[in-house]
Amino acid sequence: MSAPGTAAARAVARPTDQISTENAAFLRGALVRQPAIRPEAVERARALAADPSYPPPAVIQRVAATILAAPDLSADES
Repeated sequence: MSAPGTAAARAVARPTDQISTENAAFLRGALVRQPAIRPEAVERARALAADPSYPPPAVIQRVAATILAAPDLSADES
C-alpha cells in the first residue's frame, strides 16, 4: 500500500476528464422545436429600433467608456 503523498496515491486520487453527451439529444430536440424566426422578437426589435431614446444615454456612455478603456489589440505584436 502506498503512503499518502506518494506518486501512486496521487494517481489514484486524480479524477479523469469526462464528457457526458446524454443531454445533447434533448438540447438538439429543443433547438429543432424553436421557430427559425420569432415574430414577437422581430416586433420588439423593430419597436426598439424606432425608439429614439433607445438605448438610454447612460448605456451609450458606459459602452463608450468600456471601449475607450480597452487595450488596442491591433498594435499587439505578440
